[in-house]
Amino acid sequence: MFSKNRRTIATVALLLAAASAPALAQTASQPWLNPALTADERASFALAQMTNEEKLSLLFGYFATDFGADYKAPKAGRYGSAGYIPGIPRLGIPPQWETDAGIGVATQGGAAQKRERTALPSGMATTASWNPDTAFAGGRMIGSEARSSGFNVMLAGGVNLTRDPRNGRNFEYGGEDPLLAGTMVGAQIAGIQSNNIISTIKHYALNDLETERSIHDARINRGAARMSDLLAFQFGVERGNPGSVMCSYNKLNGDWACENKWLLTDVLRNDFGFRGYVMTDWGATHSTVKAAMAGLDQASGWPFDKEPYFREPLAKAVASGQLPEARLNEMVTRILRSMFSLGLVDHPVNEGGAIDLAAHAEVTRKDAEEGAVLLQNRGNILPLTSRAKRIVLIGGHADKGVLSGGGSSQTYAVGGNAVPGLDPKGWPGPVVYYPSSPLKAIQRLAPGATVTYIDGRDPAAAARAAARADVALVFANQWATESIDVSVVLPDNQDALIDAVAAANRNTIVVLQTGGPVLMPWKQRVAGILEAWYPGTAGGQAIANLLFGRVNPSGHLPVTFPISEAQLPRPVRPGTGLPAGQTFTIEHPEGAAVGYKWFDARGLQPLFPFGHGLSYTSFAMSGLTAAPGADGGATVSFTVRNTGKRRGAEVVQVYAAPANGGWEAPKRLAAFGKVDLAPGASKRLTLNVDPRLLAMFNEGTNSWDIAGGTYRFMLARSARDIGSTATLQLAPKSLPGSWRPVGVPGQPAGGTLGERGR
Repeated sequence: MFSKNRRTIATVALLLAAASAPALAQTASQPWLNPALTADERASFALAQMTNEEKLSLLFGYFATDFGADYKAPKAGRYGSAGYIPGIPRLGIPPQWETDAGIGVATQGGAAQKRERTALPSGMATTASWNPDTAFAGGRMIGSEARSSGFNVMLAGGVNLTRDPRNGRNFEYGGEDPLLAGTMVGAQIAGIQSNNIISTIKHYALNDLETERSIHDARINRGAARMSDLLAFQFGVERGNPGSVMCSYNKLNGDWACENKWLLTDVLRNDFGFRGYVMTDWGATHSTVKAAMAGLDQASGWPFDKEPYFREPLAKAVASGQLPEARLNEMVTRILRSMFSLGLVDHPVNEGGAIDLAAHAEVTRKDAEEGAVLLQNRGNILPLTSRAKRIVLIGGHADKGVLSGGGSSQTYAVGGNAVPGLDPKGWPGPVVYYPSSPLKAIQRLAPGATVTYIDGRDPAAAARAAARADVALVFANQWATESIDVSVVLPDNQDALIDAVAAANRNTIVVLQTGGPVLMPWKQRVAGILEAWYPGTAGGQAIANLLFGRVNPSGHLPVTFPISEAQLPRPVRPGTGLPAGQTFTIEHPEGAAVGYKWFDARGLQPLFPFGHGLSYTSFAMSGLTAAPGADGGATVSFTVRNTGKRRGAEVVQVYAAPANGGWEAPKRLAAFGKVDLAPGASKRLTLNVDPRLLAMFNEGTNSWDIAGGTYRFMLARSARDIGSTATLQLAPKSLPGSWRPVGVPGQPAGGTLGERGR
């Protein structure tokens, strides 16, 4: 028996060796296909085999949707998608199939047939959860749907700070604070890339308004940019390790972002240590040699540029020596490295993969529930109880579904558009409502109540319906989209509707579905306000669960809600009144004092402060201590206790401030955490404070300078709800502009830039 087993084992070993021989021979003759090598080694081997024509083919992308009368998408692209870059079949290098974007697998509006996929809540909503694990789970889910749909590049990762609440794309992004935005968006990027696909981080940088986005010039002090928008990108790059950075449409301090050497090389490469590739936004290329030499690696989305700058003109520039061969090789290597590093070559994608829509609906529902923010709850009107026998829902198409944001990120749900035909029907629309009806979800949760709906077009009729109800739920919506900016005033006379309903029923609750902050002249006249943002394809159920207490609200604002536009750094939106196509500058005198920092520095009282959010339970925080941390940073420790009667999650915010001042604002968010606790339970937390959050950026020396002295660390529930304070004496310290935490990909221990592969 023993001998027979030995013979069997030997036979199996021979068969396995024979089966693996072709693979071993292939990797020996094609070492770039050997997964045991580093991404750098593989990219180097592949590059050495490539012709110049093959190299150039990786640098030029095509829109993968028919456009206008003359442009037909490449047949090899995925139908109705954002982009396609040919592969190199003879070397085993796959094409790059690109899809928008941050909430799910999008279909371009011009495509007649739409992919039906799961949509997450808006980026603003996910960030409002203040939970990186939630962001990662959502990214992992949409990344898996991208892979199953045949895409290996996802144009996600929007991290532009909310400098202006009227920006039409705020809903795609991560709010106004660099630590919060960079952490949350970085977590989503990591989740997407866990599927062996590439994610971008975008739009680099200062693309903070959509008005004439392709021509306006954002002007800001470089040091202030490093401490605000660029710090958000830096945190996102460090936490997410994206394969690509997408440069933005606008100019920055006089140069187009996609040909801005300071932005693409000095900061991104030299200081951030970014090792992936830079692609343009669709139509954001403006030159050939200047852009390539500044640090651009790939031009995207032809035919949106005025010329195919990275096709024939680039080939001519290489042939004439205007673009050195070494730079061409560097551009190609960066793309190859990301493809090898993130698994695009070893784990090829195919269309038609299985998608577990039921499981993914749970992911997006939990995201929506955790990101919704209970702004106001007078008299504990919420959660609704069985005493509410007559409930009327008013407005917002709440009988049909929930609102989504528009533009290139538009994802289409299973079941299509619940409210078709709304204007605009074409770009940057269509306006899409996901078929997740709040009315039906509430009816399921309140079987003993009479739950009705009225469309709200007639405020007087809505008031009469409200007067007959125990509770009136007004759904107020603001549609936002790429390419145009929005008003912070609710459209379609909704303020008057809310006023009329509130006058008729003191138990009026407003459910907001907005892309960002809106004004609320009716705030004092309503009992409850729930900010649901754009809640995704399971949003109706999520809203109902929150209103009825099936889920305890735990979202906190990632943006400041102003009382009026007069409080903003630019009360009149830049570009207002100018003819279309006229270049203008956007001055940023606020510098790094974005959002709550601006309100603090100017002594302004917001409508709702950054970090604000209510719960159906209560929490107490105590025992705050602060100690020196690594490289001039700090650590803070404290205890959180659930003092109420319901299970709930608390977002704990730690703000820092130098006792002697000297920052752009009185304080900064320095650390945050989220803890879920049963009634009576407590937990001790320890958070690290990054030294860059205690420093001023010195442009002259390109360094992060921490002033010596006393620093205050404040435990808080919002930027205006400050609890206990601990002090800490810090020695002066200067860190190089290229400093990054130990463990950042591409960097060895010790905090200095390294060159190892992943």
